[in-house]
Amino acid sequence: MTEQNNKAEKPQGSVEDQLTARSNDAEQGDESYWLKKNNELSKDGVPYSEWEDSRMLVPSSLELGPGAVDRYVISKQIVRMQEPRRLTADDMDERRIIYPESSNRQMVNRFRDLRTKLLEVAGGNNFTIVVSGASPGAGTSFVALNLAAAFAFDQAKTALVIDCNLRDPSLHTTLDIMPETGLTDFLDDPDYDIARILYPTGIPRLRLIPAGSRRETPSEFFTSFRMKQFLQAVRRRYPDRFIVLDTAAVTESPDARILSELCDYAMLVVPHGRTTPGVIEQAASAFGSEKFVGAVING
Repeated sequence: MTEQNNKAEKPQGSVEDQLTARSNDAEQGDESYWLKKNNELSKDGVPYSEWEDSRMLVPSSLELGPGAVDRYVISKQIVRMQEPRRLTADDMDERRIIYPESSNRQMVNRFRDLRTKLLEVAGGNNFTIVVSGASPGAGTSFVALNLAAAFAFDQAKTALVIDCNLRDPSLHTTLDIMPETGLTDFLDDPDYDIARILYPTGIPRLRLIPAGSRRETPSEFFTSFRMKQFLQAVRRRYPDRFIVLDTAAVTESPDARILSELCDYAMLVVPHGRTTPGVIEQAASAFGSEKFVGAVING
């Protein structure tokens, strides 16, 4: 999501400060900054438009302040987001990931309905949502990934799924991705560019941020000011992005509760027939009533 300043010139300070500091450069000239970038080549000689369209969709050291980017250009770039590889229909079926042409219409329609209900709650606006299980093995990652995929059905929208289950991350395995870095690496280093942890999934308009290389004491990452800045930036930068956070079971870890305080909504995944009403009630009560949007029964 960018041109790098050399280290001597890199601005210091908060993520927001660094992002906003680039806006002046973008506003110079008659053409849109991104239209100019479209004709440039990367360091590998690849046209920018075919190199990292995704940099326009998630904040990084080049993402610009409000008003600096032409929304029309953004929408065109969304449609043309490049995928280094594409998961085939067989790949998607094997991984139990929905896609528009899937023969499993029941599953597709259930996630479409869930997407529609969440959009109604949000008044049609984009949002960040925590997805957590009422118990371990509830199928949280399955629901989180497919919910994100449902948002990405729309060619004018993008989705980002973030693996915040630092104890037992699984999304990169499901998507057959071998990440070198991820969320914890970004949160550890104030100079880390978010473009380094943003991975194409093989699903159009859907990106993944994996858990990262450091997975001890997750709460120290999630309570950090940098995590708060990160979620605020990724939530506000563009109106066409939906962010889904996959977390550990709320009954086993405080992570989902902590993250829900930073996000717009929280949703619970309940394994069908494998937990009691008391456990479900206890899990739901971990979230504030203004954030909790309901439970999904999986199974």
